[in-house]
Amino acid sequence: MRLHTIVPEYQGRVKLRIRPFPLEVMGGEPAPRDILEQEWWLAALQEPAASFVPYTAPTWPKTTLPAFEAAWSAAQQGEAAALDYDLRVRRAFFGESRDISTREVLLKIAAEAGLDLPSFSRALESGEARDQILAEGRLGRERYKVRGTPTLMLADGTKLHHPIAEPRMRGRKVVGVGALPCHGEGCLDATRALFEQAARPP
Repeated sequence: MRLHTIVPEYQGRVKLRIRPFPLEVMGGEPAPRDILEQEWWLAALQEPAASFVPYTAPTWPKTTLPAFEAAWSAAQQGEAAALDYDLRVRRAFFGESRDISTREVLLKIAAEAGLDLPSFSRALESGEARDQILAEGRLGRERYKVRGTPTLMLADGTKLHHPIAEPRMRGRKVVGVGALPCHGEGCLDATRALFEQAARPP
């Protein structure tokens, strides 16, 4: 959410591109409920302006690939549409308990975003979205050595340190977490520093 919040301040100077890295393909497992529900509270502490709500829907997403495909389809309608749809999907899952693996939910989000629905549906159904998502995932893993998300980097592949606290895991249990690297407006200022780094000439 920090990135989405700050990017309008840097319009014309920095372009934010969110690239897919489907962990279920690259890492072998879709969104693991037992781990994510342990990490939910940590995300909420670090993003107090975001609406994190315990997941209560009767079905948990079986796969994240449809959401990645829908985000790609939204991106065909422009950069602003891509960022807006991406944020809406995250809110739908983390704050609204919506099963983002279902076509019905993804189409509703597209309608709520004001997208051109016929164009969105054609892109989603073309089959090109899946090919592009998998190609992006392979590129991230093989060229940029991405191992997890979120990974923040410049266009040349230089990785940036996003100020977030990562949980310490033992097996599939969170057993600890370090001090929060920032809080409140301090997190936004830390994110602005990353944008300033990205805006510097090479």
